[in-house]
Amino acid sequence: MLTSERSFTYKRKRKIKSEKLKIITQNLKLESYRVVLNFKFWFYAFRFAFTNMTLTPKPIDEKTIERLRRFYRANRRLPTYSELAMLFGYSSKNAAYRLAQKLIDEGFIEKDDVGRLKPKGERLGVPLVGYVQAGFPSPAEEELVDTLSLDEYLIDKPEASFMLKVSGDSMRDAGIHQDDLVIVERGREPKNGDIVLACVDREWTLKYYERHGREISLVPANPDYPVIKPKGELSLGGVIRAVIRKY
Repeated sequence: MLTSERSFTYKRKRKIKSEKLKIITQNLKLESYRVVLNFKFWFYAFRFAFTNMTLTPKPIDEKTIERLRRFYRANRRLPTYSELAMLFGYSSKNAAYRLAQKLIDEGFIEKDDVGRLKPKGERLGVPLVGYVQAGFPSPAEEELVDTLSLDEYLIDKPEASFMLKVSGDSMRDAGIHQDDLVIVERGREPKNGDIVLACVDREWTLKYYERHGREISLVPANPDYPVIKPKGELSLGGVIRAVIRKY
């Protein structure tokens, strides 16, 4: 009788212990599920918030515009999305699409009827930066006045070129008159007889460039004006590459 009761007690204890283990295991599983669900919830919540947060977009930088200008000048068209990705080193077309949309939003380009990219207005043209005196020297303010699009053959280096509107008649015999537009190319080494944009003692002017030894002369194309022989500071803003006149 005692042996039977002991056996029953032992089996009962084992059953209770087994049931406790089952409960503990179930609780652990439930807790694991809760951890996984919480992780998934916060992961997707964070991704949704990050994807949809509003960021202030950076404006298109000048280097991007210059690359587009160079491509447009060489090919007489804007790049395709694949070419845009290659031009800017993108690994996918998605980045090219985003850049194109940004350029569209900022008014540089637009799409034609079949979805190809094309310049919009004059935003990809050559910058008109101010006025220059063709009489006696006067200050030339470097401020953006307008942008003009020109026939490509007039400009050898669009990235180094800008326009000025002429004021005065000291270069009239060279065919440069009041209100003409001149295209100036920066960084070009002037030769004798070139017309240059020169700054003499902080004053800008257009004149013929003449150099003999160490002496430099700025010669007008109008006998009513004197030859300028700089005694102090002289700097060259560029060489005149073309003159444009509207009749």
